[in-house]
Amino acid sequence: MSAFELEVFAQTSNYYELRLSADGGPSRTRGLDRAVVDELIALVRRDYSTDAVAPKVYGATRLAELGARLAEFLDGDQRWLAPMLADPAGSVLRITAEQRLRHLPWELLAQEGAFLTVAGRAPLLPVRAVGTHAALTGVVVPGNRPLRVLFMATSPEGVEPVLNFEAEEAAILAATRRTGIDLVVEESGTLEGLRFLTRDYGPGYFDVLHLSGHATTAGGEPVFVVEDEFGGVARATADQLAQAMQGHWPRLVFVSGCLTADAPDGGVFPSMSESLVQAGAPAVLGWALPVGDVSATDFAAALYRALADGQPLDRAVVEARRDLFHDKQSSYWHLLRVYADRSPLAAMVTPLHTKGRKRLQVRPADQQFLDPQTQLSRVASRAEFVGRRRVIQRCLRVLRQPADTPGAAQGLLLAGMGGLGKSSLASRLLERMPTHQRAVWFGRVDAIKFRELTSKIRFDSADQTVEANKLLDNEQLPLPIRLRHLLDADGPLGGTPCLFVFDDFEAGNLDTRADGSRVLAPAMAEILPALLTAIRDTGSPSRVIITSRYRFPAPAGTIIAVEALETLTPVEQDKKVANLANLRPESTIDRTIRGRAIEAAAGNPRLLDWLDRIVGDASLDVDGLLTAIEAEADRFRRETVLADNLLDSQPVELRRMLARVDVVELPVPAATVHALHQHPDAGHHIRRAVELGLLEEGTDPETRQPRYYVSNVLHPLVRPLLTDDEYTEACAAAARSLYQLWVLDPAASDGH
Repeated sequence: MSAFELEVFAQTSNYYELRLSADGGPSRTRGLDRAVVDELIALVRRDYSTDAVAPKVYGATRLAELGARLAEFLDGDQRWLAPMLADPAGSVLRITAEQRLRHLPWELLAQEGAFLTVAGRAPLLPVRAVGTHAALTGVVVPGNRPLRVLFMATSPEGVEPVLNFEAEEAAILAATRRTGIDLVVEESGTLEGLRFLTRDYGPGYFDVLHLSGHATTAGGEPVFVVEDEFGGVARATADQLAQAMQGHWPRLVFVSGCLTADAPDGGVFPSMSESLVQAGAPAVLGWALPVGDVSATDFAAALYRALADGQPLDRAVVEARRDLFHDKQSSYWHLLRVYADRSPLAAMVTPLHTKGRKRLQVRPADQQFLDPQTQLSRVASRAEFVGRRRVIQRCLRVLRQPADTPGAAQGLLLAGMGGLGKSSLASRLLERMPTHQRAVWFGRVDAIKFRELTSKIRFDSADQTVEANKLLDNEQLPLPIRLRHLLDADGPLGGTPCLFVFDDFEAGNLDTRADGSRVLAPAMAEILPALLTAIRDTGSPSRVIITSRYRFPAPAGTIIAVEALETLTPVEQDKKVANLANLRPESTIDRTIRGRAIEAAAGNPRLLDWLDRIVGDASLDVDGLLTAIEAEADRFRRETVLADNLLDSQPVELRRMLARVDVVELPVPAATVHALHQHPDAGHHIRRAVELGLLEEGTDPETRQPRYYVSNVLHPLVRPLLTDDEYTEACAAAARSLYQLWVLDPAASDGH
């Protein structure tokens, strides 16, 4: 694309001078009265606001009128636009001006009713130039490899609306499937997490930093809304973001949040995007006004598709904007703004079939959770996974905690009822830790199955593979010693951190005691303690992940952190349903049927997937379909949640506790459970119910204390345990307790 430079500056208090140059050539100059400049700025302030993206209020015709005024201002009587529109490949217009002029919506430039920035031929890309330095000079050599993107979405508790950042990640992955993309996700949403991840990968590793979230102003200064270490609200200024990056700026920063390219007070203060360029980022993209979640995602997908294809940055932005305007017909197309220093807006990577181009090395984690019979994935793919943000954050803290810190765990147990997504969560954790090798076992594991370890791990060298095989085959040494040598700093896996995953652990690895509790089966009683002890003794960064419906005691001398999954929250369920072809709101399936199916699923992700397939069966009539939904839901409850008459085998008082807690259709603190179940063995009943998966135990995001919930899946089975009078009494007791805890004395809910 051709390059043009536009400078607009005040020559005197009443007179402005404009200078235009092409590709570093001589400048053309003309002057304007200050009144003309002030009139244009006043017009934009009046007409270009949030209403500009509401087609019913401010249609394309009015935007074109404003764009025509901007074009007249730039074109003048010397027809400055003509050379910019002469190159069929398009042109980049770098604009250097005072803030209130730089803040004008140059993306709306229009002639004869056509917007120049989305033109089919000779498109124009306005770039707001910041400073005179260039982070990159001379010829920029693109990496002969897939595009590398650091993706950080922020979603603090209590901030509305909750953005569908999972859909954004999925859209980027889908858009770059042909070329591949190394998309590393920073899951904590914190400045500290961003700092550590940037440092750990080192300068120059990432091509793009993508920040997705909300933005606002605080004290007149633009801020990006991030998370604190507990998922609460924190606000980051441009300076704080720059400090987190520690000077390790990638070629592009995309601050995808409302108003991230908005300069407060009509341009008196710089936007966050401009401030980031001033802090050292070569190029920054941001949104000038509030932008729709879907449109922001669509733009990001088109942008990264072009960049991953090897397109230069300027061309990629043009293509993504045109995709938003022409293909998606989004009213937000003109809000994306580019700020940049003098660095070339060149390609970041080479095209797909460039000779010697590196391939992605990491296999998708969901492809390691395959059904032994069908060889099909049993978990949600990276593009399908939604929710569990706080759970993932807590799990990653456990898995990444250094071995030499107090309380460090060697293993992580993901526990909960069937169908809640334990295996999918394990897969998600593997995706979030791309630096670790993966070894995944499904179901029963004995000495022979465990020996498959060396075929699941990719060692650094053939010699290490041979050494590992010799160690594991040497039955003269006890297994704990063999594994210790394997994980030792000088051993075959000393420099290769691993995640050892035992999926569906209850299937063959646990034995049931007479009281219903679970302990390790003989084969696993040898394997798991040896592996956990070896991790502990060697200080290895490797960890064990276990998914199980039931809990069990950790082997002596080891620590297994437990994360219990809860039913999907309403927001998570909405995101999940939006991904289902037949249950999503846009589906042509009868609304009543969809509602019945979603209600029957009771927030269970596996059952939602199941019912989505059922309602799409065209061979069923309406009545038969409703009957099938209800029958399948009952079968699901009976066969996969309440196997072996688990509920019926428990003491009557424990079952009555579940019935009382079930009157509250949301998670409640331990104090409320005790208020509902005033029994001497209440604590034991709670622990047993949680251990057996009959009572969901989660973590309150605000108090970080346990909270409990009886899934709707159990409702028809425990409701008959209470008379109508007892049910009413339980409702009243719950209301009194929650009113005391949540209204009169919130601090009391911090513990029991």
